[in-house]
Amino acid sequence: MLGKTANGLFWMFRQLERSENTARLVEAGFRMALTRQASGQNEWASIVRTAGCDDTYRAHHDEYTADRVIDFLLRDSENPSSVYSVFQQARNNARMVRPALTREVWEATNEGWLTLKDLFAKPVRQSELPNVLATIRQSSALVRGSWHGTALRNDIYSFARLGTRIERADNTARILDVKYYVLLPTSASVGSSLDNVQWESILRSASAARAFNWLHGGETTPLKIADFLIFNRQVPRSLIYCCKDMARACEELGDNYGARLASADMAQSMFDLLDAQSAETVFKAGLHEFLTDFLSRNNALGIQIEADYRFNA
Repeated sequence: MLGKTANGLFWMFRQLERSENTARLVEAGFRMALTRQASGQNEWASIVRTAGCDDTYRAHHDEYTADRVIDFLLRDSENPSSVYSVFQQARNNARMVRPALTREVWEATNEGWLTLKDLFAKPVRQSELPNVLATIRQSSALVRGSWHGTALRNDIYSFARLGTRIERADNTARILDVKYYVLLPTSASVGSSLDNVQWESILRSASAARAFNWLHGGETTPLKIADFLIFNRQVPRSLIYCCKDMARACEELGDNYGARLASADMAQSMFDLLDAQSAETVFKAGLHEFLTDFLSRNNALGIQIEADYRFNA
């Protein structure tokens, strides 16, 4: 496969994943802000930071209000990480790699883009927000479902998986890192309504609230939240699940091309490092330090994949 095609597939699926992740972050911010009698600026500022675009936001706005943050994260064309921008980029990449996609995947991507383009033609009112966010999630899910149902399990599929998993792991780690102070609450806040809403916001941001309740019956503790989102191998957004799948995809690419490259060793090393730890050891050493190191390794893996498979050649 040409490096340009691999690049288009990798980033198409990263961008689709990012659009859905951003929608879930906005939903979490909206739910948290509803519990506040004040303006909720701290919550909206936290959402922007979690999305990784605080510098861009601050270059255009001087305060974090609900309307401004929602518009910035959903439809602002000057924000390269807005849902509008990343879905447009995903569609452009899909068009570039059209011969590598099944008809169903291309149609789902194109229809999703046209739906969102129409949806974002005007600012989103807060009363409309739940339906808008549901449409964003559905648009991404339709592409992903079409892909899983129609794609050959070959190198094309492996590059798409890598893009999805790297982006998903990055998102989960960022959610935990920005919210880590919630995981280490003061004794005064434990058990309060504020504490409970913040617990739920972390899980909802990672699309994991219901799954967590199934396993733990709603009993939220710092250790259980961290263990669930970092080390639970049954959770498709946990760090260890993503790392295991990234290592497997790199192995499959090595088999397809007859060579094990540096990215395969890096992916396996990331999995092995997680596999040798636990939530207890992470908390003892420092959750923030652990997540900072993970984000650095995850980013380095993405760069190495681009180099190994000559994305820019």
